[in-house]
Amino acid sequence: MTEVLEPFVTAARDRGADFAALPTPRTADEWLERARLVRRILEVDAAERDAAGATPYDEVAVLKRSGLVTLLGPTAQGGGGQEWPLAYRVTREVAAGDGSIGQLLGYHYLWFWAARLVGTPEQIEAVETQATAEQWFFGGAVNPRDDDVVIHDEGDELVYHGKKSFSTGSNVSDVTVLEGVISGTDTHVFAIVPSKQDGIVYHDDWDNIGQRLTESGGVTIDGVRVPWAAAAGFRDKVYQPRVYNTLNVPVIQLVFVNFYLGIARGALDTAAEYTRTTTRPWLHGGQERATDEPYIVDGYGDLTAKLWAAEALADAVALEQQEIHRDPDALTEQARGEHEVRVAAVKAVATDVALAASNAIFELTGARATRASLGFDRFWRNVRTHSLHDPVAYKRREVGRYVLIGELPQPTWYS
Repeated sequence: MTEVLEPFVTAARDRGADFAALPTPRTADEWLERARLVRRILEVDAAERDAAGATPYDEVAVLKRSGLVTLLGPTAQGGGGQEWPLAYRVTREVAAGDGSIGQLLGYHYLWFWAARLVGTPEQIEAVETQATAEQWFFGGAVNPRDDDVVIHDEGDELVYHGKKSFSTGSNVSDVTVLEGVISGTDTHVFAIVPSKQDGIVYHDDWDNIGQRLTESGGVTIDGVRVPWAAAAGFRDKVYQPRVYNTLNVPVIQLVFVNFYLGIARGALDTAAEYTRTTTRPWLHGGQERATDEPYIVDGYGDLTAKLWAAEALADAVALEQQEIHRDPDALTEQARGEHEVRVAAVKAVATDVALAASNAIFELTGARATRASLGFDRFWRNVRTHSLHDPVAYKRREVGRYVLIGELPQPTWYS
């Protein structure tokens, strides 16, 4: 298999790998192997691309050609027909190669699936069929910390106006999920619109220290028109609510968990290779090789054990969530709240493990590993940047209040 895959890795810099020459993945293991191949392609020049901060058109093209973007799509249209537990693991694997691309892919899966969360049966079929057949890559301009985008009801159409501070996936997406509130009401409406149109202007102002290739800058929305028929979950201008509609937060939080853990894995694997090949033993330690240094051996053992434990918890929570997806109409508020507590717990653990691993690798690789050209700091910068999305202390609070007084988190944009 290595000989078969090697041409793809050597083609990494020009993203010229011809995935069509490989068998189409069918099983979960085969899809994970495809994700590992994409990881290998991305990690070749991840440090250089992070430093350049260029729009990742080529990297998203790799996700499309590899088939990963349609992992959750119906097989009849060429999709993978797979489920969320695998999508989370694929996100984790890709993030190990490049944290930014892992985030983009994870967000894409969420927005691809959003029709199923809030849409009518007819909308679900229409979106998933077209998105899979045409390999849409999804972005989203949904930032609850901003004032709502205002929607004007003009009879058969809704017209969106406003700004958002963040619009992840902007320039590399084919379609964008918009969210706003109808003027004079508290009615929120989600809709999928083409990303490239006159009514959407991307500010290209994403200038953060980490996740530099996620295209997460601000956006202005001015006169974007959507037919009422495309308003997710509405029939005759009336929303059809159910508890399952609120599962978007547990889903996106598990996306976060998995690309954090992927970044942590990338940090440890990259650091371990450097330790094996380059790190020198301490001159007063009495060891001939860095791999025999007791503190280095202990450090990798400690961090790896914690990462394995976090991955196992993430996989278990993902399997619990999949049971909810199997029968959406059966989800109760009690079951939803208990699941959110478990998601909050793994979010807190994953954040701690990823920050610890991405920071501690420098103690295990040595002073020369701080060279800017190596870019080892990108792992910490990536986790640190995104883990501020919402305070992890509030995730621990959800768990603590549930344990002490049986309180369930109420559905919000963050819980």
